Amino acid sequence: MAKGLDFEEKVEAAKKIMEQLMDPEIPLEKSVKLYKEGMKLLKEAGKILEDAKIEIETIEKEQIDPEELL
Repeated sequence: MAKGLDFEEKVEAAKKIMEQLMDPEIPLEKSVKLYKEGMKLLKEAGKILEDAKIEIETIEKEQIDPEELL
C-alpha cells in the first residue's frame, strides 16, 4: 500500500490507520499489523521530508549572494 504514495498521501494513510487503532473492538493481531503499516508509512514520509530538507539546503548553498556581485 505504501509504495507510490507521496508525502501527503502517506501521512493521510497513517492518520486513517491511527483512527482504526483507536477502535477498542479491533483484534490484537489486526492492531499489530496496522501499527506496523502505520510506522512504515511514517518512516517513509519522514525520509521524503528529510530528502526535501537536504535538497532545499543544497539549493540555498548554490545561490549567489547578491553582495558578492558588488
